[in-house]
Amino acid sequence: MTTFVADCHPVLIGSLPVSDHQQAVDMVLAHTPAIPLWVQLPVFKQEGMIEQFLPGMPGLTRSDAKVWIDTAGPDFDDAMLGFYEDYMAVSEGGADLIDSRFAFTPETAPGFFAFLDRVAAMDPAPAAVKGQVTGPVTFCTAVKDQQGAAIFYNDQLRDAAIKLLAMKARWQVRRLSQFDRPVIVFLDEPALAGFGSSEFISISPSDIRACLGEVVSAVHTEGGLAGIHVCANTDWSVILDSSLDIVNFDAYGYFDRFVLYPDLIRAFFDKGKILAWGIVPTSEPEAIETATVESLLAIWQGYAGQLEALGVSSRALRQQSLITPSCGTGSLSVPLAERVLALTRDLSARIRQDF
Repeated sequence: MTTFVADCHPVLIGSLPVSDHQQAVDMVLAHTPAIPLWVQLPVFKQEGMIEQFLPGMPGLTRSDAKVWIDTAGPDFDDAMLGFYEDYMAVSEGGADLIDSRFAFTPETAPGFFAFLDRVAAMDPAPAAVKGQVTGPVTFCTAVKDQQGAAIFYNDQLRDAAIKLLAMKARWQVRRLSQFDRPVIVFLDEPALAGFGSSEFISISPSDIRACLGEVVSAVHTEGGLAGIHVCANTDWSVILDSSLDIVNFDAYGYFDRFVLYPDLIRAFFDKGKILAWGIVPTSEPEAIETATVESLLAIWQGYAGQLEALGVSSRALRQQSLITPSCGTGSLSVPLAERVLALTRDLSARIRQDF
């Protein structure tokens, strides 16, 4: 793949509040054609951030609206064995990843296939293309077993889930690589906003590093760039001092927490990694409605100046930054989502013009 320079391009987080996948691609290409992405539409239950990545998980059981991993069923041991056999076959080259149990299908990810068709017709070609996978911490703390316990706390189930997500990330990079452009895959990790709280008190930094590291390694195996999107705040030392290539944070609401890690931020930029600034608000309708390119530009310039004061060069900030919404827009009204997308595009253009 060609070398990727972020250059303050705009990028979106992977959800939109519409019900038509072609309309979703239209919105993406109208606002972020340099780095387009396939979109999840949470109006469809099967495209929820947990549900969309469940297929292929051993022990997956459904009854009415409930979904869980049944470790007590008579077929569970055989299902787990079959999972690892499939995993090893793909890992060792004895089976084709593209047609494996880890593949998306038009039924499980229609947005991905709509995106493929449209990117193939783009002229000029994009600078990069983006996909996403639910992060392993979020996935494993959300999915439960038959007793209602999060599978994160079952070593066997956690290992299988991480390998499932890693392979689904690899599969995306493999498919998106057909365009001969850099491929970015974000790990969406909203649960990390709760890291250190009483809910996750037993989850250690080493647990998180191991979970993220396996999925990131899978993306790197296919030649992709691995990013992470974390809503709100987290322990940024775990994220910045990791193998991730791109860190996307809510700069609009939590820059004051992020900047508390000056040494790690400098080292992050020194390694040539990319900071994706979630500078366009998404959580409060009033903030979205009142924000302007000028007001957001002033905020970003102030924050960028603080990083320069820490020792990050203006050249690094230009080349190693992306501009994003602070979170996905899937829960917003369509007019508000369109405003977020327009602000992201126009703010990026203004920064690229002035900086």
